[in-house]
Amino acid sequence: MTEQVEKKETFLGTDPIRKLLLRLSAPAFTGMMVMATYNLADTIFVGQGVGPLGIAGLTIAFPIQMVVSSFAMALGVGGASVVSRALGAKDPDKANNAAANILGSAFGVGLLIAILGSILLVPVLKIFGATPEILPYATDYMELIFLGSPFLSLAMSGNNLMRAEGNAKMAMYTMLIASLVNLSLDPIFIFALDMGIRGAALATVIAHICAATFMFLYFFLKKSALKLVPRYFIPNWPILGEIAAIGSSSFARGASGSIVAILLNHLLGSYGGNLAIAAYGLLGRVLMFTFMPVIGIAQGFQPIAGFNFGAHKIKRVREVLRLSITISSFFSFVSFAILFLFPEIIFKVFTTDEELLRITVDAVRMAILAFPLVGFQVIGASLYQALGKAIPALILALSRQLLFFIPMLLVLPPVMGLSGIWYAFPAADVLSAGVTGFMLFRELRELKAME
Repeated sequence: MTEQVEKKETFLGTDPIRKLLLRLSAPAFTGMMVMATYNLADTIFVGQGVGPLGIAGLTIAFPIQMVVSSFAMALGVGGASVVSRALGAKDPDKANNAAANILGSAFGVGLLIAILGSILLVPVLKIFGATPEILPYATDYMELIFLGSPFLSLAMSGNNLMRAEGNAKMAMYTMLIASLVNLSLDPIFIFALDMGIRGAALATVIAHICAATFMFLYFFLKKSALKLVPRYFIPNWPILGEIAAIGSSSFARGASGSIVAILLNHLLGSYGGNLAIAAYGLLGRVLMFTFMPVIGIAQGFQPIAGFNFGAHKIKRVREVLRLSITISSFFSFVSFAILFLFPEIIFKVFTTDEELLRITVDAVRMAILAFPLVGFQVIGASLYQALGKAIPALILALSRQLLFFIPMLLVLPPVMGLSGIWYAFPAADVLSAGVTGFMLFRELRELKAME
């Protein structure tokens, strides 16, 4: 174990930053893009095989899935920060203990979600904005998705642990397996077996099971530098508390997004009807796809920043921060330009419904006006997670959704109608970027003083 940690010190602590960021971000980037592709494929298959109400059903289901993912992401991101810093500080016992506690907690949380979600399915869907026409489609989808929650939680948390120890390629393979299984099964279940939206859900659950199995074999067949023996699975409450504190910002981001989705779906239903909800579903899936390069960079950035901060190599932390912001901002701008100039070409892939297409094209051009700022926001928030600073990370996670977006949704639609809902997106992005810039400027001064 000591020799493996020393090897990590060699590349995480001494290799050139550009090389490191490429080495860790490229697999994460590839895996996230493939995952986003299968999410898009789900929507395409449902749109072509079920229709606009099927897309609307996915729209209602998506924020609920975000809540499930947020628990796993909180454990994974919080735990990855603890593991990276422990490895940087040459404390393998703490790293092993944190990893085992993450995986045990992830499975337990996923199982609890599966039970509660199955019992409360219909009331939850109605809370998230399902209209009587959309409810049957959302029910068929989420019944199976809830049952797969333990496997999703294991796969997501384990994926973050792989990156924390510097094994970005294995993390990429986990996502590739899930994506390829889902893409292969979707057309079989939806079209060949005529299962409709329920077929899309079944394909997704099987994909999560395959990813969780791969992750399990990786850790327990001793392919990992982390040593997960039974004694490490005994709950360590101080470590779990640290994981929860750091991961709370990731959970808050996902949970606040779901809270916003409840308000958003109800407003869309009121101002635009079922087609407006479906349009938001298409917009959200495409934005998630364009968002993935930035997430990939952030996932490569975090272990580098966390390890070097733990090893007291502050100059390298500042260097990787600058490079990550530059690259992620470039990707954000390119995504903005493509979506703004060619929305008709992109969204025709999803639907043949002319009215849905018209609403979606109008929506995307309004909603993405401040999208070039997204890369800066994400890397700024990721820095605080990497450094183990829970409160600033939580503030940045909450600022866009709760502090700015919800007020914009309450103020703009009564004045501007449906357009006000779409303009709330860039308004919140601009305000959130301002807060991120202010906090990041102060943090950089503190880091420079530590050199």
